[in-house]
Formats: sequence, C-alpha cells, structure tokens
Amino acid sequence: MFLIRQQVLGLYRKILRTIRQIPDGNDRRYMEDWARDEFRRNKGTTEEVTIRMMITHGQRQLQELERALHLAKS
Repeated sequence: MFLIRQQVLGLYRKILRTIRQIPDGNDRRYMEDWARDEFRRNKGTTEEVTIRMMITHGQRQLQELERALHLAKS
C-alpha cells in the first residue's frame, strides 16, 4: 500500500504543477479546486483495484491537460 500511496501523491503533485502553467488565473484556481476536491473525495478509498483504476484515470486526465496546454501555447 505504501507504493500506491507514493503513486497517488506523485500524481497529485504532477497535476498541481501542470495546473500552475494555466495562464488564466480564474481557470487555474478552478482547476486547483477541482483537483483538491477530487483527491479529498476519494481519500477514504481502500480497495487496491479501485485505487489503481483511479490512478490510471488521473494519469489520462493529466495527459489531456498537458496536451491542451501545449496546443494553447502553439
């Protein structure tokens, strides 16, 4: 469970770091609140399979955000 916790925390940090790249302050705050709320809402989840599915889902969302930021910059 320790390794899964590390994965979750790492994903959370990556998401927040990526969100900091959003140029519009209102959009950035909205996304920060969304990320915090999602992680808090799922904090009590204990099923390993469920946690792994959520990590995969979060990684996909992070990739989408990174793509959107990349497209916005170009």
